[in-house]
Amino acid sequence: MSTDPESRPETAPVAAEVAEPGPVAEPALPKRRIGLVFLVAVLAFAADLVTKIIVVSTLERHEPIPVLGGLVYFQLVRNGGAAFSIATGMTWILAIIAAAVVIAIIWLAGRLRSVGWAIGLGLVLAGAFGNLVDRIFRAPSPFQGHVVDFVSVFAPNGEAWPIFNVADSCICVGGVLIVLLSLLGKEYDGRSTKDSKSPGKTTVKAEENQ
Repeated sequence: MSTDPESRPETAPVAAEVAEPGPVAEPALPKRRIGLVFLVAVLAFAADLVTKIIVVSTLERHEPIPVLGGLVYFQLVRNGGAAFSIATGMTWILAIIAAAVVIAIIWLAGRLRSVGWAIGLGLVLAGAFGNLVDRIFRAPSPFQGHVVDFVSVFAPNGEAWPIFNVADSCICVGGVLIVLLSLLGKEYDGRSTKDSKSPGKTTVKAEENQ
């Protein structure tokens, strides 16, 4: 048996290389959605305005008209309160609140990067502006005008559910969408509060020379 040191197999020590985590690049922000906000708002406001014009011209002093076998009734009601006839008699206060909501949404629109938030706020903007126009321009007087409502579900005269209009529906749908997005952690600027950054992984390379 050879005792020559050069003839003995050499075992190289295990080399451990630890990769230090580098800086995490910030994800690119989505594009701004201000155009989508106003597109949704204009379309929804147009729907509200057109339906009110038709209702005022055709349902004045008319009996409730059943639709879908009585599931829905169309009838003209002039509402001096908020959505679903809430706060009746406080028209001027509601007009100021609606104006403040419109201004706040317009101010926020330039910062929006979320499609969902843009749609939700566009609907709320249309609803608030639609009813605000009624309160400013309709009888009995400026900022005391009554909102035109015309949809009564399940029963006439708001017996099963308060009578509402397209603007009220926009406010409710937009509000529910915004609340849902908030619960899911979706921010108006396109970020998600539930996103977690994965820490850099440590890579260990072992080499053996035999």
